[in-house]
Amino acid sequence: MKIALVEEMRRIDKMAAEMYGIDESLLMENAGRAAADALTGLLGEVQGRTVCVLAGSGNNGGDAFAAARHLFSRGAKLAIYTVGNAEHSKDATRKNLAICKKLGILVRPLAEERDWEKLRIYLRLSDGVLDGILGTGVKGPLRETEERLIRMVNEEARHVVAIDIPSGVDANTGAAHGAAIIAETTATFGLPKAGLFFCPGAACAGKIVVDPISLPQALLDDKSIMQEYMDDASVRNLLPVRAADVHKGVCGRVLVVAGSRGMTGAAAMASTAVLRAGAGISTVAAADGVADILASKTTEVMTSPLPELRPGVLGTSAVDALSVLLPKFDVVLIGPGLGRDSETCAMVRQISARVQMPLVLDADALYAFHGHTEELRKLGAPLLMTPHLGELAELLDIKVPQLRENLVAYARKAAAEWQAILVVKSECTIVAFPDGRVCFTSKGNPSMATAGAGDVLAGAIAGLVHEAGAESAAVLGVYLHGLAGDMAAEEKAEGLVAGDILDNLPGARLRLKNGE
Repeated sequence: MKIALVEEMRRIDKMAAEMYGIDESLLMENAGRAAADALTGLLGEVQGRTVCVLAGSGNNGGDAFAAARHLFSRGAKLAIYTVGNAEHSKDATRKNLAICKKLGILVRPLAEERDWEKLRIYLRLSDGVLDGILGTGVKGPLRETEERLIRMVNEEARHVVAIDIPSGVDANTGAAHGAAIIAETTATFGLPKAGLFFCPGAACAGKIVVDPISLPQALLDDKSIMQEYMDDASVRNLLPVRAADVHKGVCGRVLVVAGSRGMTGAAAMASTAVLRAGAGISTVAAADGVADILASKTTEVMTSPLPELRPGVLGTSAVDALSVLLPKFDVVLIGPGLGRDSETCAMVRQISARVQMPLVLDADALYAFHGHTEELRKLGAPLLMTPHLGELAELLDIKVPQLRENLVAYARKAAAEWQAILVVKSECTIVAFPDGRVCFTSKGNPSMATAGAGDVLAGAIAGLVHEAGAESAAVLGVYLHGLAGDMAAEEKAEGLVAGDILDNLPGARLRLKNGE
């Protein structure tokens, strides 16, 4: 399934009218029905239930008026409270408002202070609330009345269904410039909006229900829409199928350059995740002073001691030894727990330039390219990078809040500039490709915010590259890592540790394969 930006949904609506004769009034009618269905599903039934409908003056308000009609016909007791100037509304919105009035539904503009007090009481008495205050066009700070209304809903209401996007949330970025409706369900139309997946939007949206509202599938599948949603059906097709005569040598030989004094756990988890994801051979190359520690931590992973700058720390003296190792491997992962000594960083850049097979850069290897991003595009190997938001912001020389303002655009631009596949770790991890495609994951949970989870992800991706290919490995690795985290959270909840994700990787792959 595609994920839409605001301008893309506007184009779809326009094309629906021009190519198929599906005009705004029909879309509004279907959106109203879908919103009413969402609230009905949330409450179980609406017959005899008290519902408060909140409507702005835009198309979102028109959807709310249409939804009110559907709820009224199902026996709901409801009132509509409006903000904004109805005279500025489009014809379809004004028409639905007029019908609501003719049906005898109470419509009360929030004009005076007593109207606000009546609304507060009505919200407290309501079984459910429909949020049609603001739609996908919101940008920047809210008007005072809009912000006041949103805050009142959040204080007083229960069982809130947002229409298309929670009011106050930027539909492209998930940002909220002030207050935003906290919904239990968001009924979104045509395609889910990108802002529903990034906080605070993701935290405000609740359960996301997508309804096509009769928009033609050909428009919803338009290849010019470059955001994709990773679900079981789409990701399962990426799983490599092994032949009957397979052996470890053809399942992927991965070299993991990682670890330093005090950070051997990162190297151990990453190199083990390589195998748990499905690779045949995993070798961790580390400073001589920590090689024995890593050998004791890992049973199935081989170790290769390297000349060290000082005990437990790699420097440029390891470049030649690593260069000898490289031809023996299909994939190279550099970074987990490696350390940030200036000579370690120089070693990372030098060895990365010599790698000709697929290369995964994670953690401290990303730090090594801070201020040297022009070298990334020159690397000869297929390149995968796995930054969290702080690491990506650092590479782009911006602050995290600025990055969050338009994460998809920044990731897309960086992937093209560096000619790299970017796995950007956040509340919704995305995979950005140099050609502009961006995949959003549907797996993962807040309990995975734990030390070492990123090391497991980097290892899982590296372990899949040889069999699945670099592009598929990035998507598969993110998905399986998130699914493994979801499986672990079912038992461990907030006590989950990275090792739990690691242990669940094989089960996640099996569950995906079997379609469970």
